[in-house]
Amino acid sequence: MKTMQFHAARRAQHGFTLIEIMVVVVILGILAAVAVPNIMSNPEQAREERARHDIRTLESQMEMYRLDNHRYPTTDQGLEALVERPTSQPEPPNWKEGGYMRSVPTDPWGNEYEYLDADDADGRIMIYTYGPDGRRGGDPEITNRDLD
Repeated sequence: MKTMQFHAARRAQHGFTLIEIMVVVVILGILAAVAVPNIMSNPEQAREERARHDIRTLESQMEMYRLDNHRYPTTDQGLEALVERPTSQPEPPNWKEGGYMRSVPTDPWGNEYEYLDADDADGRIMIYTYGPDGRRGGDPEITNRDLD
């Protein structure tokens, strides 16, 4: 009886054959051949999508700041108000200890995101990047208003 259990257990422990491993490697190679060109051919599109994601995140954290402090930071206080408590007027009364973000990200082209408070931006905050050239009117200029 023990001999039959030993042989059954031994049969259940066999590994993959060389053919099975080669089939998996070929399938992975085919997938890589199809996927990599699609990803690599659109790096600028990927950068633009990352900028949109960053802007949405910054806007969301600005909303948290506003809910805690009953107003957005001023343009002068800027996005840094999400990381460090502003010391200029108006000081936030309920600024969250530890901040709203660890750091303010830079855009995918290495530039800082820009911010205008509601008073400077026609009644609604504006968070934006000038895109790869870093200049106003550049292509693409991505703002939180474009993401609605």
